[in-house]
Amino acid sequence: MTQSERSSAITERRTYLKYGCGVQKTRFTPAPMDSFNTLYALSAAAGAAMLSFLYISVNLIRLGKSLPLSSPPPHTKPVSVNYHFTRKCNKTCAFCFHTEKSSHVASQDDMKRGLRLLRDAGMRKINFAGGEPFLYPKELAMLCRFCKEELGLESVSIITNGTRVREGWMRVNARWIDVLGVSCDSFNEETNIRIGRGTGENVTQLFRIRSWCEELGVKFKLNTVVCAHNWQEDMAAIVERLDPFRWKVFQVLLVEGENDADGTADTELDKRKRDARELLISDEQFRDFCTRHEQLPCFVPEPNTLMASSYLILDEYLCFLDKGAGREKQSRCILEVGVQAALEEVRWDEEAFRARGGEYDWSKDVQEGSDGGCCGEMSKDLEW
Repeated sequence: MTQSERSSAITERRTYLKYGCGVQKTRFTPAPMDSFNTLYALSAAAGAAMLSFLYISVNLIRLGKSLPLSSPPPHTKPVSVNYHFTRKCNKTCAFCFHTEKSSHVASQDDMKRGLRLLRDAGMRKINFAGGEPFLYPKELAMLCRFCKEELGLESVSIITNGTRVREGWMRVNARWIDVLGVSCDSFNEETNIRIGRGTGENVTQLFRIRSWCEELGVKFKLNTVVCAHNWQEDMAAIVERLDPFRWKVFQVLLVEGENDADGTADTELDKRKRDARELLISDEQFRDFCTRHEQLPCFVPEPNTLMASSYLILDEYLCFLDKGAGREKQSRCILEVGVQAALEEVRWDEEAFRARGGEYDWSKDVQEGSDGGCCGEMSKDLEW
């Protein structure tokens, strides 16, 4: 067979193999034996390669791995983390969704290792919460100083019920704190008792803390949970006097496994869970509360649609928690598997995080002349 005939035969064979029998009508001319030997060798090589691929795939699956089908997505950066390093609290708020199911507090070395891992993964802001973080004043002071002085985070903040905040502690540790947030759900003592915050000088203590923050250059924030007991209250006048730079207003949220207790718990720790079902409010009731207060510049509302899965929560075991739809989920410990692997085991809605204003002026180092408060009168001369 001439070279021309050989080329023609190969072309016809390729056409036949590509389109299949009966689809492309092409005359098929047998090729010489050497061409068949070449094709046979190529086919054998391809078959061997396929068997090798299947063998590797099966063994990777047995090891719990898989072959990448496409480029992996970029790593998620845990920009802002809420570290609930304790579940212990001195109040019994009925709607609390981080209840005292555990008395565990990690060692200082483990806390520092975990925080350093988070910083290296992209964390810029840390918020210490509980429980009540001021039940552990020494640990809290250590954490604030470590995050600001050694890790160099942009923002260190604390959320507290305010009852254990002391002036002496503030004067020593204010230099490491950017934001101090105090939970306040009502200015009515009877309402606070019904909610579970108990008796005490709640309003008086709020003004004390506000005064210390003003003097020491710490941004003062308020947090309020709107529920069945307070949704009709008008808090505007006193909030205006307190003049927080930010007032977060949350719609009470039900988290399965935390505040939906039905009284059938088996263990003593489970019995400490709360039942917030009777405190739930409608979206219309929440909007009614918001309409009453939306004229305040510091007002930042958060309905349930924005809250669920928009907070990156680290628990007392240094595991991420997903308090979104369904039952609460817990990742493995970041000390054991790393930040990225743990993040992949929970859902953190970054879009919702940004939609609710998760990134804001969270450092006390603001520009000169900036108004650090809600209404400005108390804070015109502050140097944040």
